[in-house]
Amino acid sequence: MNKITRSNPKNMPSPVGNYSHVTKVPRNAELIVFSGQVGVDSLGAIPENFNKQVKNTFENIKKALFSEDLEASNIIKVNIWSVEPIDWDYFYEVWESLFVNKDYPSMTIGYIQALGLPEIKIEIEIWAAK
Repeated sequence: MNKITRSNPKNMPSPVGNYSHVTKVPRNAELIVFSGQVGVDSLGAIPENFNKQVKNTFENIKKALFSEDLEASNIIKVNIWSVEPIDWDYFYEVWESLFVNKDYPSMTIGYIQALGLPEIKIEIEIWAAK
């Protein structure tokens, strides 16, 4: 099967973060869509601290990928919703621990007023292909 490709067209400004402007999925690839992941821990608790929620969210993303025998390189799209300003230094530290090969997917980020529960501060949805 052909590989997923990522690019940043030369006729566009460079990305403002660690993501790709274009992610191309080969024909006949299997598409896997995951529900948005939140910062709930393995005991079902949602920490108050924003960065702890970020860390837990990425741990849950890793578990979701593992459940489908996928890796970060299979992620083609990330949608991030946050109710608080993101600590980008910390976020990218955790982000880079997932995308160790720098296979950055396309990304959208939105700041919103509320998520599904009042204690949830960040939600991250991923789409993957293989």
